[in-house]
Amino acid sequence: MKSILILGIESSCDETAAALYDSEKGLIAHNIFSQIDLHKQYGGVVPELASRDHIKKLLPLIDSLIKENQFDLRDLDAIAYTAGPGLSGALLVGSVVANGLAYSLGIPSIPIHHMEAHLLAPLLEHDQTEMPFVALLVSGGHTLLIKVERIGDYQLIGQTLDDAAGEAFDKAAKLLGLDYPGGPAIAKLAQSGKEGVYEFPRPLLNKKDNLDFSFSGLKTSLLYKVQELESKNLLSQQAKADLACAYEDAIVDTLIEKSRRAIQYAKVNSIVIAGGVGANKKLREKMKDIFSKKDIDVIYPSIEYCTDNAAMIALTGLYNLKEGISNKSYEINVNPRWSIDNIYNSHG
Repeated sequence: MKSILILGIESSCDETAAALYDSEKGLIAHNIFSQIDLHKQYGGVVPELASRDHIKKLLPLIDSLIKENQFDLRDLDAIAYTAGPGLSGALLVGSVVANGLAYSLGIPSIPIHHMEAHLLAPLLEHDQTEMPFVALLVSGGHTLLIKVERIGDYQLIGQTLDDAAGEAFDKAAKLLGLDYPGGPAIAKLAQSGKEGVYEFPRPLLNKKDNLDFSFSGLKTSLLYKVQELESKNLLSQQAKADLACAYEDAIVDTLIEKSRRAIQYAKVNSIVIAGGVGANKKLREKMKDIFSKKDIDVIYPSIEYCTDNAAMIALTGLYNLKEGISNKSYEINVNPRWSIDNIYNSHG
């Protein structure tokens, strides 16, 4: 039986990415172009600039990926692309390219839910990830707890009520005068901070059965503390490091405790951590340390598969293709607010 070669395309936010995945050989290669330097001066992603840069970068990225790995476009069996959630303009760039190429080649185009791809990212490296499991999907735009019964069967059991964890890091970094993206900047500064100098709230932890998150109040607490220290001329570099340390601890502790409750609620023995914030070193180390004592398996994708990438899009495309899921009309539809609860009913 002939193997299936999938081209994956990711353009939901500020990474332009393409990947080739073979059903027999696994991941062939993946390329990513990050727009961090483009958006850094603005302290966050500017949607219009993101879309324009995807237009410039995506086709050359695909072309180099195909040629460097000695393939031809006619070798492709299908093209998978992120159809949502994400920035509408950025998503449209990927959708137009994917559907245009697929139509011209006479092959299926497969709309992919970005968060489902994050859910399945560990399968790029761990073939035998045991199901069911709980997944903590934590990034700049999302903080979700999902029970995964099997591929395609997902139950949303917790989500942020306001800011995502990654967004909370970005806003904190701006308050402390740090660069975008905020997560790595806060983590780096926190390394020179002292534990226990400051204390920030752990939102919604007093509600024992609650699996939702809220980070907007945490950000406000940091704002008030920064303003207080500034008014007293006490906002030194060491004070900023101590604040970063306490702030990172508050987010990490909240994510871990909510994950513990989700595991208990779902009655499972493993948890997958995915999304950009899943690359946070303190979160990884604390999660492993705490859950290993409870005989809970903690599964992370490699750092390169935590952040947005096309490898996970191509892999998810293969699973969907096998289920007969494709965009049969090649319509240029995207869904910036696509819910994972409605994953197979709508993408446009």
